[in-house]
Amino acid sequence: MRKIFPDAASALEGLTFDGLGRPPAERPIDLAATQVTAGIYHTCARVADGTVRCWGYNAYGQLGDGTGSNRSTPVAVTGLTGATQIAAGGYHTCAVVAGGAVRCWGYNVYGQLGDGTGTDRSTPVAVAGITNAVSLTASFNHTCARLSDGTVRCWGYNGNGQLGDGTTTNRVSPVAVSGITSLLPAVQLTAGDNHTCARLSDNTLRCWGYNGNGALGDGTTATRTTPVAVPGVSNAASGETFSRTTFAALSTGENRCWGDNGNAPVGDRTYLDRPAPTPVLYLTPAHHTPNPHPAPRHPL
Repeated sequence: MRKIFPDAASALEGLTFDGLGRPPAERPIDLAATQVTAGIYHTCARVADGTVRCWGYNAYGQLGDGTGSNRSTPVAVTGLTGATQIAAGGYHTCAVVAGGAVRCWGYNVYGQLGDGTGTDRSTPVAVAGITNAVSLTASFNHTCARLSDGTVRCWGYNGNGQLGDGTTTNRVSPVAVSGITSLLPAVQLTAGDNHTCARLSDNTLRCWGYNGNGALGDGTTATRTTPVAVPGVSNAASGETFSRTTFAALSTGENRCWGDNGNAPVGDRTYLDRPAPTPVLYLTPAHHTPNPHPAPRHPL
């Protein structure tokens, strides 16, 4: 039999073994997830090495692997490295990369990829004009970025004013959100189905977009194309949106919710929509009768 290598030493030449005796091809790759985000039918994870893996429904290219094939296990997003944050919308996905640029891929009929077109993309494309993003939020058909100076840019569907630029015109590239400036900068962004909210550096909240269920929290159900203050919330530690409901965790440890309450997400023991911040009520254990003969505790 002819030898492929003249001797064992030649076969191992150039390979560096680790402490367990494994050559490079056999060493585990560091795929520890550092962030996970989910869209309608797809999920993506940011990995410790700065790459992104996605899986699920892929008809619009939202997995970013250059195909339209659904995937039941994670696949790498093509050409994307140095990701520092990711956000999944309905059928699209975006990432902030090292240096502050933003890349997006997937469904783009309303311009939610921000590349100046309405063309779906199965691999990441650059969002026009953004070079200093620090975080993202994405919803069904729109995307927003918080910039390093605390201002906000949004793009995509704007039929309810959720881009905050004072219009209801869809935008295929980023536009500035009116009234949020570096003098009172945004420190957090969150997007619902058709509304967006920002927590500012003074821990107040501003919201804009669809308000038919009171999701903006300004005490009305009037849709707003520019940010409005949420009355009564002056000490928000964080804010979150879900569909047409908005939540704020206060620095006191209390919670406030408002908006659509059809399935009782507001937590006030009703099914009534709430157009203003409402305390979340906690059930007390009054209905529980303690066991009069508890089991004895044994010393450790």
